[in-house]
Amino acid sequence: MKPVNTSVAIITRNREMRRIIQSVNKIANTTSTVLLIGETGVGKEIFAEYIHKASRRHSRPLVRVSLSSIPHELLSSELFGYEKGAFTGAGESKKGLLEVAHTGTIFLDDIDDVPLDMQVKLLRFLENMEFMRVGGIKHIHVDVRVISASKVPLKILVRQKSFREDLYYRLNVVPVIIPPLRERIDDIPLLIEHFLKHYAPEKSLRILPDALNALLSYSWPGNVRELRNVIHRVSLFADKGITMDELPHEIRHSDAGETLVKSCRDCFVYSHVRFNDVVSCLEKTLIRLAMKNSHNNQSKAARLLGLSLSTFRDKAKKYSIVTPDHHRNFVLSN
Repeated sequence: MKPVNTSVAIITRNREMRRIIQSVNKIANTTSTVLLIGETGVGKEIFAEYIHKASRRHSRPLVRVSLSSIPHELLSSELFGYEKGAFTGAGESKKGLLEVAHTGTIFLDDIDDVPLDMQVKLLRFLENMEFMRVGGIKHIHVDVRVISASKVPLKILVRQKSFREDLYYRLNVVPVIIPPLRERIDDIPLLIEHFLKHYAPEKSLRILPDALNALLSYSWPGNVRELRNVIHRVSLFADKGITMDELPHEIRHSDAGETLVKSCRDCFVYSHVRFNDVVSCLEKTLIRLAMKNSHNNQSKAARLLGLSLSTFRDKAKKYSIVTPDHHRNFVLSN
C-alpha cells in the first residue's frame, strides 16, 4: 500500500505501528469518528494531525482542544460558544470551537476527563452535528470531522460508570490504539536520531553503546514526549558522543521494582483489567529487565529468569523485544 501524501511524519519502523498507520490511511478520507487511545506522550496529537492532513479536509481548519485544561464550568461556552448577554461579562456573541472547526476537523484531547453533564451535550451534538450556543435559541449545524483521544481505554471508564456508554459507542467508530514506547523499543534509536538532527543538527552527535543500552532498558513512563525532552537536554551539553554520565539520573539508576510498577501502571491503577493482560505486561517487563541486567545477553537473561533459552527467545519474539544489534539500518517512514 502506497503511503499517504502528507506533510506530517510518523517516525517508526515498528511492525505494529506500521500496521496501525496502514489502517489509518484507509479511513483518513472518510467522515468517520476516530478514537485515539494511548498513554500520555505516545503521540496522539501527531496521529490526529496525520489523519487530518491525509483527508480531503487538509486545507480546512484543524482545531485542537485540550479538554483537561479547560475548567469544567467553561466547557460549554468554549465548545459551543455563547450569545451576547448569556452571562455576566458576555458583552458580545462568540463562536465556539466547533463553529471554528466548520468544514474541517476538531481534535478533542483528554475526552476521558470530561464530566458526565458535558458528555450528555457532546452526545446530542454527535447525533446530528447540531448545537445551541450558551444563551442561544436557535440550532447551529456544522460539518466537522471529530477525532477524540483518551489516556485510558474508555471501556474501563464505562464499566466504572464514569463515562456514558452511548457516547463511548459514538466516539469509538474507528478505535486506534497507539502502543507505549516501552512496547516498541525498536523505534527508540530511530527517534533518537530524529531528535538529535532536530535539536543539534550542527553537532553530528552519536549515542555511545552503554548510553543506548540504558535508553533501551528504561521504561519511558512519559513515552515519546519524555524521550524527546531527554534528547533535547543532553544535546545541549554533549560535544561528540552522548555517554551514560550525560543521561538523567532516573535513566542511569532505574530501580527494578520502580520500573516494574511504572511499566505496568495501568494494571495496578485501573480495575477490570483482564488477568491475561496483567500477566503479559509483567512478562514483558521482566524480560526487558533481564536483558538490561545481562547486558543484552539472551543466555544470561534466560538464566536470570529461570527459563530455557528457547522459551526465553519465544517470549521475546512474542512481545517484539529486541536487542541493540537489531537496531541498524534505521528507516524514516510515514
